[in-house]
Amino acid sequence: MGRAIGTAATSATLMTLLLTGCVAAPIPAPPTVTVTATVTATPAPPAVTATPLPPPVVEPVPNAPAPEVELGPASDLGTRDGATGSPVVDGDGMLVSYTVVEGDSFFDIAQRFNLPQQQLLRMNPQIHDFGETVYIGDVINLDWTKTG
Repeated sequence: MGRAIGTAATSATLMTLLLTGCVAAPIPAPPTVTVTATVTATPAPPAVTATPLPPPVVEPVPNAPAPEVELGPASDLGTRDGATGSPVVDGDGMLVSYTVVEGDSFFDIAQRFNLPQQQLLRMNPQIHDFGETVYIGDVINLDWTKTG
């Protein structure tokens, strides 16, 4: 019986050794999956750039010719500040000239005698600086038929 126990023990050992190779291998841990998400931007629609419109073509319009100014006789509207002297008149009562006195200005003289300043300047080419400087004693022509 001794031998049978030994044989049984050997058989058990042998069986254990044989079965140890049959033991299932340990279940490996599930693999770690790393997901890397790359965000792909949705392309934006192309920017719309406004093309500037060319400026409108404007045809040049010629200026109307300057109006013809008819020179007319001066008329005395009476003394005023800046034109206080006495005018010289001819035998028919038509104004002939005016002598500048202290405090007079060319502009006020033109206003007194109801003449545009430009007309009075054309009638008096001896007046310089567009009438800005007139001197006491200057004689201003008021006769539209005579210049200078």
